[in-house]
Amino acid sequence: MTLAPWEYLFLPFNHHNFPDLFHPTWIASVVLLVVLGVLYSVRTRALRRHPPYLDLWEWLWWTGLITFSLLVIEALFVFDLFLVLTTEVIGIGTLVWIRFRRFPPILAAHEQRLARERYYSKQKFADPEATIRRRGGRRPQRRRR
Repeated sequence: MTLAPWEYLFLPFNHHNFPDLFHPTWIASVVLLVVLGVLYSVRTRALRRHPPYLDLWEWLWWTGLITFSLLVIEALFVFDLFLVLTTEVIGIGTLVWIRFRRFPPILAAHEQRLARERYYSKQKFADPEATIRRRGGRRPQRRRR
């Protein structure tokens, strides 16, 4: 280290200035982008009947797409280190906020609603007579001659 730590923030983020960070950063961004795309595709198919979970994955997908794409672009076009660090901190912070702060109350309410529906469904069909169709009521009319 020949410079003060804060002076490194304004150096271009490339292989020559940051040999130990440059390649792992852009490679991890590409890998995480691919993994996130695969997870989004698989999970949205599996959870298509649960709208809150679809919303969660939609938020995670777009946040991850923006964050990891920006990191690849910043590495490709040699932005300053402070922009790369800002993108990483805001992007990862947003992903964590989405997963652990924004959606848990929504998912808990959805689980309670499903449990309530299961309870009422069980209660409705607990009586064996409830599943038997009753004859009677309106009879079909006979044809007149």
